Amino acid sequence: MNRALPQFPRSWLPRPAESHQGVSRRDFVRVCTMAAAAVGLSSSAAVQIAEAAARGLKPSVIWLHFQECTGCTESLLRTSSPGIAEVILDLISLDYHETLFAAAGHQAEAALTAAKQQNKGKYICVVEGAIPTKDGGIYCMIGGRTAVDILNDVAADAGAIIAIGSCASWGGIPSADPNPTGATGAPMILQGKTVVTIPGCPPNPYNFLGVALQYATFGTLPKLDALGRPDFAYGRTIHEHCPRRAHFDAGRFAERFGDEGHRQGFCLYKLGCKGPQTHANCSVSHFCEVVDAWPIGIGSPCFGCTEQALAFRVPAFQTVTIQRPTPPDTYPPVKSEQGSISPTATAVAGVIGGALVGGGYIASRKLGKDPPAIDGYDPADGKD
Repeated sequence: MNRALPQFPRSWLPRPAESHQGVSRRDFVRVCTMAAAAVGLSSSAAVQIAEAAARGLKPSVIWLHFQECTGCTESLLRTSSPGIAEVILDLISLDYHETLFAAAGHQAEAALTAAKQQNKGKYICVVEGAIPTKDGGIYCMIGGRTAVDILNDVAADAGAIIAIGSCASWGGIPSADPNPTGATGAPMILQGKTVVTIPGCPPNPYNFLGVALQYATFGTLPKLDALGRPDFAYGRTIHEHCPRRAHFDAGRFAERFGDEGHRQGFCLYKLGCKGPQTHANCSVSHFCEVVDAWPIGIGSPCFGCTEQALAFRVPAFQTVTIQRPTPPDTYPPVKSEQGSISPTATAVAGVIGGALVGGGYIASRKLGKDPPAIDGYDPADGKD
């Protein structure tokens, strides 16, 4: 006998008595700490985030779905230790999300209207998926409205707007040539508004969670680059902090998949790795909290999924030019040949050294203080 699911929005269902749904306070604070660290906030900020969530100060989130595969949502649901799926409802109030709703049809639309009215000017609008623009936007319609109309309507009264994933950030897969639907990203539709873009296919969930919690707790957004990407996650290229960078500097490359170099973990640049032009923090923030759970970590070249000029446009195995090149680390040979020093050279060096030490001592006496310390390498300015 088939039974219909209860048709109520998830946010309308009664919450369990346990404040963290079976997750210990320690794990709850740990998630807050990881989210805060992701955006460069201190551990004290993490405590403030946890305390704010415990007091019920959770931001209302309206999550819109357009042309997408739901992979960005799935990345949130597939984390562990503890699962963000268990914790997220204690950190934010997810008031509208088509994928996670039990409701459908007019009841889901009613939840969207209620969330907008009750949290006007304060809610976070999250956009997942590209927005089609051709032929009046008919290629993505929900409740009789186009994606363009829905986005403009919800974003108008949002306190913050976050485009999660490459599709929402700049068009992603739906915008690949020949782009029959005219798919584009949220910033292109919402021109003049600040849209935080978190590109990736999918992006790391902690990048999103950190931005959302910073806004909810402090009312601020992280530093953004010209494309709206948080600097903490997209300020450097994969190549700059890749664990295989030492192999690149030494000229050790995998020539083809499965060869000896590939098995030994050599650099994947010759196999088409887009790391030199891809801005992301995948190499230092792995997925699902599993070490090496990211493309290069499992032996696949970076695809450049965060970059509009690369992903789904440049052939996967085509090499790219090195942007922002930095010199390799070098050092003198450990066992270099040692030449002999003549007695005359030793005597001359002793005279010169004695004169320098004596002159410095006399000068320091004249100044009425001890000889100044000799400055060494200053990492602040990078000069000797």
